[in-house]
Amino acid sequence: MGIKPKILIADDEPLTLELVVERLHDEGYEVEVVSGGKEAIEAAGKSSFAVVLTDLWMPDVSGMEVLAHFVKQFHDTPVIVLTGFGTIETAVEAMRRGAYDYLSKPANLDEIVLTLKRAIDHKDLKEQNVALRSQIQERIRPEKLIGQSTPMQYLYRIIKRVAKADSTVLITGESGTGKEVIANAIHYQSPRAEMPFVPINCGAIPEELLESELFGHEKGAFTGAFKERRGRFELANKGTVFLDEIGEMSPKLQVKLLRFLQETKFQRIGGSRTIEVDVRILAATNKDLDRAVAENVFREDLFYRLNVIPIHVPPLRERSSDINLLIQHFLKQHCQKKNIPLKRMSEAAIESLGQYEWPGNVRELENVIERLVILTDTDEINLHDLPKRMQILEQVDTGEAKFIELGEDGINLKETLDNLENRLIIDALQRAGGVKNKAAKLLGLNRTTLIEKMKKKQIDFPSSSVA
Repeated sequence: MGIKPKILIADDEPLTLELVVERLHDEGYEVEVVSGGKEAIEAAGKSSFAVVLTDLWMPDVSGMEVLAHFVKQFHDTPVIVLTGFGTIETAVEAMRRGAYDYLSKPANLDEIVLTLKRAIDHKDLKEQNVALRSQIQERIRPEKLIGQSTPMQYLYRIIKRVAKADSTVLITGESGTGKEVIANAIHYQSPRAEMPFVPINCGAIPEELLESELFGHEKGAFTGAFKERRGRFELANKGTVFLDEIGEMSPKLQVKLLRFLQETKFQRIGGSRTIEVDVRILAATNKDLDRAVAENVFREDLFYRLNVIPIHVPPLRERSSDINLLIQHFLKQHCQKKNIPLKRMSEAAIESLGQYEWPGNVRELENVIERLVILTDTDEINLHDLPKRMQILEQVDTGEAKFIELGEDGINLKETLDNLENRLIIDALQRAGGVKNKAAKLLGLNRTTLIEKMKKKQIDFPSSSVA
């Protein structure tokens, strides 16, 4: 069971908050109640608090002084101010001085509890963001990006130059090439590195929810909107928003996004207040947006707004010289993560993986290495441990299979030829990147004949979208 969040409540009339304290105890929080501002400041020196709720008007030390103390000494602790007067001027002044929120007396019990919960969640999110930012910065420094090939060296130079600008970037590439890693690298090498990096997958969230995720909503804006919610653009103010799978966004949301990119202003769903933020937009897609524009499924004006600086992430098959580096990196990473001795890979296995076409790119390679780390019993991963489609038959320079010797005891001709045919089919498929029509031509077969052989032999190979 985790540590209970501790809440400090300062009020010279603590009996008025008796129900609040009782409710918070029921919710699983630890509560310390003091009767004045002086005691609140003293309590801050003895214990740490998840959030502070302070009355504004207390006889010894005011709530404003308590707020000032926490802002100066414990700036990560949110402070909520209670005021019996409820004037706009007082509330604005408290917020200006750093209060997380304010509530007017007499405050509704549910409203107090909800505001305290929201403040704690906000603090937790900030702490997680700091921790994740530190981890990600370690992972995405240029020297931590894996690859020394010519395409990767070019990519490093582009990232370094683009990061210093504040322009919108469109990152393209096949699935699994690491587009979000590139977005991370751009953000954490930019002047916005100390501010939030907020990713959102536009293809994984239904349209009606995606709008709320991006722009937020007001309480009661729709069924289920029980409280106000800030969207990703608000949360990322001064930082970066990464819109992954932007090609999946609906036409309706494309219009709203375009308007935001033009004006940097928006309104929450159900709201009338205009909110202005300062964010940098990075977007990514594995789709051909030029074709999507031509087919009228993606707005041309939005495409040009996003495509200010295009970056293409090369597929793994175009940087095969990096495969061994990636293998060693993932072996070390997953052995450490699973707390097992570091495994090594045989030269034959490495060579075979180097010949494979990797339709799933770096993500597929990492998944394969993780699986091999878990399932291989020995310290060395050998050729026969690899998935069958990746056990590529070594070829002689002529392109023909190496000569098979009869041997003293003879051979099973049918079995030998059947195995040879299997290997040649797999080799052709990997050379063709899973495109069956192309593989069939390499083998001198009709496509239908190849498919029939694959079914008969139960050869399973990832299908290409154009196969």
